[in-house]
Amino acid sequence: MIETLFFDAGGVLVFPNWERISAALARQSVNVDARALAGAEPKAKRRLDLESSIQETSDAERGWQIFNLILLEAGVPLSPATDVALADLRAYHDNQNLWEFVPPDVEPALARLRVLGLKLVVVSNSNGRLRHLFDRVGLSERVDVLLDSFEEGVEKPDPRLFQIALERSGSRRETTMHVGDLYHVDVVGARSAGLQAVLLDAAGLYTDVDCPRIQALADLCELLSPTVRAEDD
Repeated sequence: MIETLFFDAGGVLVFPNWERISAALARQSVNVDARALAGAEPKAKRRLDLESSIQETSDAERGWQIFNLILLEAGVPLSPATDVALADLRAYHDNQNLWEFVPPDVEPALARLRVLGLKLVVVSNSNGRLRHLFDRVGLSERVDVLLDSFEEGVEKPDPRLFQIALERSGSRRETTMHVGDLYHVDVVGARSAGLQAVLLDAAGLYTDVDCPRIQALADLCELLSPTVRAEDD
């Protein structure tokens, strides 16, 4: 039985503001549609989600490497102009957190999971501005506990962050499942802490992995509802 859900934040609950990113590029005369950037992101993340890349880089380093990969996937050559745009976006991110778009299905899914009696915990690699972001976009009241790796001094896939989350939330590892969007960060990290893990694979790019996959949070509700109802009965 699952009693607690851990969630990654970026790529699961919140996403980059592609309109803001497109506008920042346009100010440097680099024209690319926000939808093209959003469509390129899953492929870029998949390219970066390799065991060697994860082990050799920090989350902060990967966070900005991926934007160059997204531009390339969207057919945009890298240039001094894209560098300036990304520097401007990084400054915004350091203050506000650029992952500020909440898809319309997120809040209903979290509400439904709470109705099922599940404890909801955010376990995220972030930059110290995650609480500010969640307050700003209205998600703070939707979860029970929030952990920002910057504040904790350790980041996924290190199992210590998951252990801190278990202790902070009063959860048991055998009844806790983690949901993330990067296999070698979220699934490997959660398993190393003794947790179950589910990969959010919206674009269907992880056909070769050895874990359950979902394409949307609504799928998670369907996955867990029978188990929770069975326990309630």
